[in-house]
Amino acid sequence: MQHGHRPAAAEQVPATLVPETGWHFLHLFYRIDREVLARLGPEAREQGRSDVLAALSTDPAPGIEQRQCFVTPGHKSDFGVMMAGPDLRAIHRVQTALQASAIGPALVPTYSFYSITEVSEYVPDAEQYGAILRDREGMDPESSAYKAKVNAYANRLEPMNRQRLYPEFPDWPCFCFYPMSKMRQGEQNWYLLPFEPRSQMMAEHGRSGMKFAGKVSQVITASTGLDDWEWGVTLWARNPAYLKDIVYTMRFDESSARYALFGAFYFGFIVPPAELLEAVRL
Repeated sequence: MQHGHRPAAAEQVPATLVPETGWHFLHLFYRIDREVLARLGPEAREQGRSDVLAALSTDPAPGIEQRQCFVTPGHKSDFGVMMAGPDLRAIHRVQTALQASAIGPALVPTYSFYSITEVSEYVPDAEQYGAILRDREGMDPESSAYKAKVNAYANRLEPMNRQRLYPEFPDWPCFCFYPMSKMRQGEQNWYLLPFEPRSQMMAEHGRSGMKFAGKVSQVITASTGLDDWEWGVTLWARNPAYLKDIVYTMRFDESSARYALFGAFYFGFIVPPAELLEAVRL
């Protein structure tokens, strides 16, 4: 570049709130202030119930592709809602509608988590998977077993990645959410490790999780630079015991035992909006 000349303009990219791939994902948790709720008159309370039902309607809403509400036992919160979709404004409107409802003054936010769905960098494509079979497991790339494994993986990969980016919420009775980050302390610094050992540890972690196929479904969302933690983990299960079992099992993997930091865990059971109002006595 000659002296005095301006640098070439960077390529322009669209300025938009819509992710290039994947969806926005928002978890909201609320506690009910019973004293404030008791001071509301019958008309305000009935109007507030209608407002909340409208905000949590299961009817498809433009920009919100998935939505569930849940009851949370214990003291951390009374109930919550999780939403995913391409339109951040539409998702935020639900949050605002709850807070602006006639019973909004009685709804005290206790926790929230914003993130974006992603396909992890540790998910190999078909070619990389073949290299793993060859280099780590010693399989002959000319063997029929090798070719069958690579073809089977290639056929599974697209739907698996689609579920990671555009997840369908399972119609299962219970869920768990927790935030997590990777350790960056002394010799336990995940980000100073070369990619290969990180990839191997994450592959081991994935194999542990696959033992719970059909019992537990998960979505890992990215929050680095967006929230206080680096990822959010949402698990759905056919039974609460499966949540306990999978988290316990996977904590023995080196990627968790040595390098993982966990935030608070939130457990809940999924209910339709009308049942939610009765369950928490709004």
